[in-house]
Amino acid sequence: MIRPLALAAAIALATYATAAHAQLAPASAVPSTPGAMPAASSLPAASPMPAATASEPADPFVWLEDPRSARALAWVKAQDARTLRILQSDPRYAGTYAQALRLAEAQDRIPYPTLVAGDVYNFWQDAVHVRGIWRYATRAAYRRAAPRWRTALDLDAVSKSERANWVWKGADCVWPAERHCLISLSDGGEDAVTVREFDLGSHSFVRGGFVLPHGKQDVSWEDPDTLLVAREWKPGEMTASGYPYVLKRLRRGQPLSSAVEVFRGTKNDIEVAATVFNDAQHDRVTIVDRALTFFTSEQYLLTPQGVRRLNVPLKVQPTALVDGRLLFTLAQDWVVAGQTFRQGSLVAVDLAALMTDPGHLKPRLVYAPGPRDTLGDVGVTRTNVILTTYHNVRGRAFVYAPLPQDRWSVRQLDLPDDSTISLADTDAHGDDAYLGVTGFLTPATLWLANVQSGALAIAKALPARFDAAKDVVEQREAASRDGTEIPYFIVHPKRMRLDGSNPAILYAYGGFQISETPEYSAAIGKLWLERGGVYVLANIRGGGEFGPAWHDAGLVTHRQRVFDDFAAVAEDLIGRKVTSPSRLGIQGGSNGGLLMGVEFTQHPELFRAVDIQVPLLDMLRYEKIAAGASWVGEYGSVSVPAQRAFLAKISPYNNIQPGVKYPEPFIWTTTKDDRVGPAHARKFAARLAALGIPYLFYEEVEGGHGSGANLEERAHTTALEMTYFIRLLMGGA
Repeated sequence: MIRPLALAAAIALATYATAAHAQLAPASAVPSTPGAMPAASSLPAASPMPAATASEPADPFVWLEDPRSARALAWVKAQDARTLRILQSDPRYAGTYAQALRLAEAQDRIPYPTLVAGDVYNFWQDAVHVRGIWRYATRAAYRRAAPRWRTALDLDAVSKSERANWVWKGADCVWPAERHCLISLSDGGEDAVTVREFDLGSHSFVRGGFVLPHGKQDVSWEDPDTLLVAREWKPGEMTASGYPYVLKRLRRGQPLSSAVEVFRGTKNDIEVAATVFNDAQHDRVTIVDRALTFFTSEQYLLTPQGVRRLNVPLKVQPTALVDGRLLFTLAQDWVVAGQTFRQGSLVAVDLAALMTDPGHLKPRLVYAPGPRDTLGDVGVTRTNVILTTYHNVRGRAFVYAPLPQDRWSVRQLDLPDDSTISLADTDAHGDDAYLGVTGFLTPATLWLANVQSGALAIAKALPARFDAAKDVVEQREAASRDGTEIPYFIVHPKRMRLDGSNPAILYAYGGFQISETPEYSAAIGKLWLERGGVYVLANIRGGGEFGPAWHDAGLVTHRQRVFDDFAAVAEDLIGRKVTSPSRLGIQGGSNGGLLMGVEFTQHPELFRAVDIQVPLLDMLRYEKIAAGASWVGEYGSVSVPAQRAFLAKISPYNNIQPGVKYPEPFIWTTTKDDRVGPAHARKFAARLAALGIPYLFYEEVEGGHGSGANLEERAHTTALEMTYFIRLLMGGA
């Protein structure tokens, strides 16, 4: 199944967050100079913008919202040239870029597995395979230190032959044989994709097979000859968020025009998509998800007679099918026959009973979180469920096995403690599962677990990328404005001086119920920690580190709590003399980019450097830019007076004030970001320029909602960020 775009995009704004603190780097310190800012005469004059008025104030930079207009791209070109001249002329840039590229292209990276048709598949990029290859090895070969890989699809070759810039967006192989797969390819990294059927036997695209032209679309295999497709069937047949709401059945050999409609939402929905769940016992169920908001959905059972509504709360989602039981994750309490299943739990519903009577479900508890716990990944093998959880932001992994009378046995896997544990993949046909284990100072390892025998062994291990012997990790807490204790991790030299002189990077995300956890970053370790820098990860509200309630506490007009949490961690670091405002830099991407913008405008006195990555910044117009309308459930809407007043109060773009001494930010985005869009970053930079406030701006063309489409582009972005931090926080030549 190719999963709903809105969910994937939400995952963010989130996908970006998970990789951001792991891949991107920081370093820093020299005072900014007037030469770092552009001539204001190159931009239209702007007067201070009011935070809120009865109607939306005139926006002098709305022309920058068109991603590809000649005027906007000419502006971007001039901005890029100025920023590259400043950062790349720094004597430390060349070495930093060389190291970042070496780390990115290292051949001994862990090739994370996807289990397909009995083999291990992996998508791989390096200096030779710039766009990447989709390759495979037998399971026995994969266990060797140097597996014998065979290429299934060479994206560089396909791009060359088709004169395209294809970016890999994943493969979905039809159950149970998994011989034919739907390959999603993006033009330059956009969320919009072209979908083509691929034959694993011949290693070629299927002649006359399924082809879905470019667009934002969701696709699932209903059976080997049938797809369930949600896309723009007629011009304009998309939601206000830019996602499909009409689901049709497409049979092999049919043109798109002959597809038969099976479900229709409305233009006011976020998206409609179908998910087909299968298990090893040959059970199958198709659920249609009608997303009303980013966090609420109606669920429908698709039957030969049509659809039937599932009687589940709007924040309860089907997750997996195992041994005739459909699993649901709960983001809200579910009360059934007087029994309350708490939010954050995992429950199971007998599939036969669900198919017979979807209006009267009888869930049974599988997992319930404790007060400092949250559910992470959920995966299934042939007859078992594997869960990862977090207790006080420390990973655990468990195997749940079904027992008679709707009971479940549970066994914890003996994996390293004080780590982040995630599911890499599970074998739904058998008993194996791959789990990733990582920590700030511990190189990532990939473990192979057999849930039946209990065997557990390291399958792959990343060599150390930096000298961690001199560093230590602590978990601390800072009191936010309302008294809530906010945990944060601090990675620092064992002999750190508490005199405020330590250059420090503080990272956070704080949204969409995404948990930020310890992760081994070669770039941060090699390019920042080895220089004596301090790295801090804050687990602020809005995230998912302590379950749905931790997220809900920062929704819509309560979002100031998220910003206060982050400021509290910064103040705690300063108060403990770990660092000082002149040595403290902050970093965040996507939703975390909004966080950076707010901290920039609300607390300019706390920071010396602000790295704003692929951000949201204009919160009065975000609903009109790219996929912004899909995030009203997270941020609120300007159409609601109270929410508009709050958005006007916190919107970074609308709250830059003349005469304030701001830190010099580094703002960057990509032209082909069709999720958040480059407009936010562009307009924020233009606003700063018009007010004579120093800043740096860079826009990569490719990459979609990220830092580039290939390893070289990502290393380049990392080097720019690191050089920026080094200049401002560490100083010297």
